[in-house]
Amino acid sequence: MLVVRPAGPADLHHLLELAILSGPGFTSLPEDADVLSERLELSQASFEGRIAPEEAWYTLMLEDGDTGDIDGIGSVKATVGLKRPFFSFRVVNNTVQSPSLGVKLNHQTLVLVNECTGWTEVGSLFLKADRRKGGAGRLLSQSRYMLIGAQPDLFADNVLAELRGVFTPDGYCPFWDHVAHKFFPMDFDDADRMTGSTDKQFILDLAPRHPIYIDLLPEPARAVIGKVHPQGVPAMALLESEGFRPNGLVDIFDAGPTVACGRDNIRTVRDARVLTARIENSVEVELPSLVSTDSVSAFRAVRARVLIDGDLARMTPDVAAALKIKDGAVVRVKS
Repeated sequence: MLVVRPAGPADLHHLLELAILSGPGFTSLPEDADVLSERLELSQASFEGRIAPEEAWYTLMLEDGDTGDIDGIGSVKATVGLKRPFFSFRVVNNTVQSPSLGVKLNHQTLVLVNECTGWTEVGSLFLKADRRKGGAGRLLSQSRYMLIGAQPDLFADNVLAELRGVFTPDGYCPFWDHVAHKFFPMDFDDADRMTGSTDKQFILDLAPRHPIYIDLLPEPARAVIGKVHPQGVPAMALLESEGFRPNGLVDIFDAGPTVACGRDNIRTVRDARVLTARIENSVEVELPSLVSTDSVSAFRAVRARVLIDGDLARMTPDVAAALKIKDGAVVRVKS
């Protein structure tokens, strides 16, 4: 059985492996053991409630309960933009016209903004290639919303997700090479690393202060603005199924889209039911459900066959063991 559970310092080797597999442009998974170690320490402190709620960054691991293998990662950052700016380009539509000439034109520009201060971010969704079928991605993705639903007051009213922009198989990023690199004379990997590990002052120092007219950009750069990396298409579909929609913001380095949804409008947050677990030797039900604990500190989630009977969630001992709960525990269930 696949289990989603909190990450901790002991997961460093696994997290570094996932970071290497994720490839370029995955800002939240740098190939840096020191940075990842700090992240795991922060995750443990977040789940244990040892830091201010707005500073929490909850990292979740997808674990094979039979083998102990770690096959994926997801995360929820309680807030963004409070200590470090959260920069994006906003795609702005501008209409100009000349009545005397009978001409009306629409121009789009990219404008540097910092609009999402204090929002919650769901991200870092990545699975090993052999786990990208069979519902593992959906389990990992939805587990983040079950975590939010367990204690909504720890999270912001608005939730966003950033999708990685377009890269070619050989690591070429059209938007970076034709646009962003003109302002940031360094390798993409260095800019990406600095975004995650510094106060982002270098962006304030070097980023364009005036709108960039998209019509003036080379076609390869124009074509990828707001587009998702091929590996991110399934993640985008999962986000859309939860109610997330593009909000007109794109990443300043690779032009990947940002999507957003109100916290209480996220489908899994809204529709999950709070029930009492009842452990039984056998349960007959046709389709599995998403099941999690109703606790941030002891969060775990699985997809399993659970019979919803009034206010009860009837489950077998192996499901209860995967969740590490006893009979009578409070759980959240999303059919």
